[in-house]
Amino acid sequence: MSKRLPETTAHVRILRQSWQQGSIEGEVRANEYEWQFHWHFRRGLLSIQPSLGRALIKEPLGRFLEAKDYQLEPGGDYSFTIRADL
Repeated sequence: MSKRLPETTAHVRILRQSWQQGSIEGEVRANEYEWQFHWHFRRGLLSIQPSLGRALIKEPLGRFLEAKDYQLEPGGDYSFTIRADL
């Protein structure tokens, strides 16, 4: 019998996007955590605030943003699953 990995749904809201500057800003929530992020996609830099719990969300959020970057629009709400219990 295989043990099922825990799952947490992360909710993303895109607040600002600038193709000229090569950046997307938004917020992400998962359970009781909430972060603000700024992704400079041309440079591959993802900054997340506050630092509490940042290590848990940075890699999965980065993968989500890279996979969906051209589909993300300001004001849009998105979600993805994290294989962890936050």
